[in-house]
Amino acid sequence: MQSPLPVRDGVNATRLRLPDEGPWDTAMDYMMHRWGHIDPQGIEDRFDAGEIVGEAGIALDRATPLRNHTFIWYYRTLPPETRIPVELDILHQDEHLLVVDKPHFLPTTPGGTYIQESALVRLRNQLELPDLIPMHRLDRMTAGILLLSTNPQTRGKYQVLFEKRQVQKEYECVAAAEPAAGHPAVDFPVVVRNRMTKSRSYLLAEVIDGEPNAETSIERLRTFDAGPAHAADDGADAADGGSRRRALYRLAPHSGKTHQLRVHMASLGLGIVNDAFYPELLDKAPDDYAKPLQLLARGIRFDDPISGRAVEYRSGLQLSEAR
Repeated sequence: MQSPLPVRDGVNATRLRLPDEGPWDTAMDYMMHRWGHIDPQGIEDRFDAGEIVGEAGIALDRATPLRNHTFIWYYRTLPPETRIPVELDILHQDEHLLVVDKPHFLPTTPGGTYIQESALVRLRNQLELPDLIPMHRLDRMTAGILLLSTNPQTRGKYQVLFEKRQVQKEYECVAAAEPAAGHPAVDFPVVVRNRMTKSRSYLLAEVIDGEPNAETSIERLRTFDAGPAHAADDGADAADGGSRRRALYRLAPHSGKTHQLRVHMASLGLGIVNDAFYPELLDKAPDDYAKPLQLLARGIRFDDPISGRAVEYRSGLQLSEAR
């Protein structure tokens, strides 16, 4: 359902579904029930200023009955945000697509504590493109190629490519050269298939029994010496002060489950360097910009639905731990 309110400061208006019934006579009563403990005066001011609208952009007031509208839209009051010290690189822009290199730590879309500090909102404001929409998503901790649609009229043609899995993605990561203790040796290249699930209430993705719905092809490109281990970094590897062997891997996902690449690497005993989730969930800590997750969306290929030509976009970023 399209919002009757335009994008403001790079951010979409928030949509709220009103209940069909309840102890609230007006739409404002319901909003007070939901958020009155946070900013009651702000809610009243928005209704008085006509900044809360229903279907067809009809402005609501304090007395608008609850049942007059199913959905209402309004602009949230955005809290101040500390700028994430990373920058986006624009690789390609035309009348249909924008292709950028997203850095580590920057979320793709607004959410949680990151609103203005998201790739989408930064780019909307920087390029004055309020209709900009990402065609896919990269985790906040993953860097690399991100495609966005600049044209609502042709957006559907590109969305179909992703829906039909006609887009080939290539990732790179750095992990240990050999599996952790308790895991068998791996004969590369290898294909990992399993069934994954991710719920809104649980932080991690899980592997469960059932028909596989996630598949990744993994190739080890090269191994290298990561230098002396330190107790604070690699635990047992540092016990004898020895060197660590690491490897650069190429990953080709054939599905798009949340955290799929991180889970599949960890399942081989090859957890990606600086992964705070897999194979072990670490205590939440402030971002350490010196230790980004060593996972990069290196490239993306597809047949452009407008020109009909095969196109490929490649990231110019490098993983800091790769040698």
